[in-house]
Amino acid sequence: MKTFADLIRECESQIEEIFPWDLEEQMAEGRDMLVLDVREPYEFDVMRIADSINVPRGVLESAAEWDYEETEPELVNARERYVVVVCRSGNRSVLAAATLTLMGFKKVVNLKTGLRGWNDYELPLVDQSYLPVTLEEGDAYLANKVLREQRRPTAR
Repeated sequence: MKTFADLIRECESQIEEIFPWDLEEQMAEGRDMLVLDVREPYEFDVMRIADSINVPRGVLESAAEWDYEETEPELVNARERYVVVVCRSGNRSVLAAATLTLMGFKKVVNLKTGLRGWNDYELPLVDQSYLPVTLEEGDAYLANKVLREQRRPTAR
């Protein structure tokens, strides 16, 4: 049986990854790209990289093709574009980047460390009104919040 961590490692070996400072540099250079945020809409509404689009990972496959209720035209039309996939920590986006690659997208990369790393590197995030999110707000929202009952039971 494979674990979530196993799936992530397997997919990481199949895709290209970049770090926040790489993406910052590419954006500053004006590289044509689509920044695809695969978090849930409620997460995206709180904070995001400016000009990114939101397609939750759960509907990614149908959003990436024509003729579905979830179809996202900008994503469908990005098969030949440079697509940077992001999520909170870089795990969901690894799976999404691997999926898009399997679906024939030509230039897909994952933002390693996700928005946590983006915020840690002190790069700008905005809210749904495009107002800046402070570093402190980013730190608080993007922090790992695994609840006690979600942790593996310890053997006694």
